[in-house]
Amino acid sequence: MGDLTTYAENTWCPGCGNFGILNAFKRAVGRLEEQGIERQRIMISAGIGCHAKIFDYLELSGLYSIHGRSMATVQGMKVANPELKVVAFAGDGDAFGEGIAHMIFGAKRNADITVVVHDNGVYGLTTGQYTPTSEKGFRGRSTPRGSIEEPLNPLTLMLEAGATFVARGYSGKVDHLAEVMVDAVVHEGFSFVQVLQPCVTFHDTYKEYNAKVEIMESIPASFEDAVAIARYRDRLPIGVLYRTEKPVYHRELHGDWNPVSGRPAHGDRVERIRRLVAP
Repeated sequence: MGDLTTYAENTWCPGCGNFGILNAFKRAVGRLEEQGIERQRIMISAGIGCHAKIFDYLELSGLYSIHGRSMATVQGMKVANPELKVVAFAGDGDAFGEGIAHMIFGAKRNADITVVVHDNGVYGLTTGQYTPTSEKGFRGRSTPRGSIEEPLNPLTLMLEAGATFVARGYSGKVDHLAEVMVDAVVHEGFSFVQVLQPCVTFHDTYKEYNAKVEIMESIPASFEDAVAIARYRDRLPIGVLYRTEKPVYHRELHGDWNPVSGRPAHGDRVERIRRLVAP
């Protein structure tokens, strides 16, 4: 069925970490198909930014969203048709700036969605402004003397918000990232994947990540252990930090009903409306 490549010209900067995320997700889709999840059931959305071009480069169905709203878009897809596997791609500014409310409430309600955050700590598309995850002291177009703000920690934020699957990957370790993505999509509940993704033009972190990234051998034993590991600064463990089972939003809302396959026929709907409006 092809490798998901589209006709769109790829305009990411050479060396961009987004290439690793794109290739990892392509591999993940192939492995999901091996598990019986057809690509026709995988729907995607993306926000605004360099990350969002991934929507153009993947031959999958979905809907382009606007800044910070891809998480809301895929929640709507899932509620409308629970048979779908839905994935939102977001940038760090996209997710934790404009879209932070959607992230928190998606995790809080345990919406059965997967959110992949391309976290490079910079607004690359608009030429290098700081974001909610930029380190203190970051020098960019909007902070030429260095950012005076402490960064958000996406992992601890999502853990505390109630996400039932929290993981971190690195765009420089494509095969490992693909496995994390597969686990995230298969998980029933809110799946959050932070991807450490260098921006070679405005925030080149390859040297730092190559020195600090280490693959975890197992999932931490408890929620508290996951939070502690998420707070490490001297090293960056990657893999699944936390996974648990809780009731999911669409099932709490609908039960086993599917609004797509279970909707009444056209004639029945017309008759119901006629009865409702009849004097």
